[in-house]
Amino acid sequence: MSETTLVDRVRNADGDSVCPHRLVMEHVTSRWGTLVLIALLDRSYRFSELRREIGKVSEKMLTQTLQTLERDGLVHRDAKPVIPPRVDYSLTDLGREAAEQVRAIAQWVDQRMTAVLTAREEYDAAKA
Repeated sequence: MSETTLVDRVRNADGDSVCPHRLVMEHVTSRWGTLVLIALLDRSYRFSELRREIGKVSEKMLTQTLQTLERDGLVHRDAKPVIPPRVDYSLTDLGREAAEQVRAIAQWVDQRMTAVLTAREEYDAAKA
């Protein structure tokens, strides 16, 4: 029996079933998932604080993203039994690992953006 590669594990081989590897990749690298993970690296946030920190995310989308990341074991939801209700979100150990990887990619993009813009200009000029 041959060993499977990372690409094999992430690829949806049969086209019908949803590969769990692919789902987690989508959750971690989605637009809002990435921003949530990076924000929570700094500290825990209440929902409204996190929404302000991320910016331009709807309440519904942030709720869905947090629930998905919580289900995957990346985010911890701490609901305090007080009035008014207080809910804090933080990273689990697993979530911290993922967030550090995502932040590294974001930092690379930030550092290499000039090169990317130059490549785009050269590509567009060649296509014109």
